[in-house]
Amino acid sequence: MNLTEANKIFRKSIIKGYFEPNLLNLDFSKSNIKHPTIPDDGLMQSSLLHIFFDVETGSDYPDGDEWFIAEFLFPYNIKIPDSVKGPDYFTTLSLSDGKNFWHHRELIRFKYGKSKKLVESLEFLDSKYKELHSMLEPLEKDIK
Repeated sequence: MNLTEANKIFRKSIIKGYFEPNLLNLDFSKSNIKHPTIPDDGLMQSSLLHIFFDVETGSDYPDGDEWFIAEFLFPYNIKIPDSVKGPDYFTTLSLSDGKNFWHHRELIRFKYGKSKKLVESLEFLDSKYKELHSMLEPLEKDIK
C-alpha cells in the first residue's frame, strides 16, 4: 500500500470513527445534499450549510495522516453579499451546468506529531460552522 492510499484510509477512519459521531452528538444530522466533487455524505445542522470532508487533498504528503480538509458548502446558486465573499469566508464552486455553489475550506489538523488534538479540532469545526452559518442566515429568505 502506498502513502496516498494509507493516508486516505486513515483519514476516513478518523472522520467516520471520531468526527462524524461527535458532530452527530452536537445536533448535526446527515446532509440531504450531494457535494459536486466529494463522494461521501456530509453533515448539517440546517439546510443552509453542510460540512463535507475532503480526504483526497494532500493525501500524498508525508504528514497527510495528521490533517484533512473540511469543506463548508452553501449549496445555492444565488448572489451573496460582498461581506461574506473571499478566502476568509466563501468562494465560488463552479458546477458543470454553468451555475455555482459557495464554499469555504478549512485545514483541520487533528494531530501534531505524537500529540492528538481531536477535541480542539471538533470544537473548531463546531464553532466555524456556527460562525459561517450566522453569516448566511440573512440569505435564507432568498432561497425559499
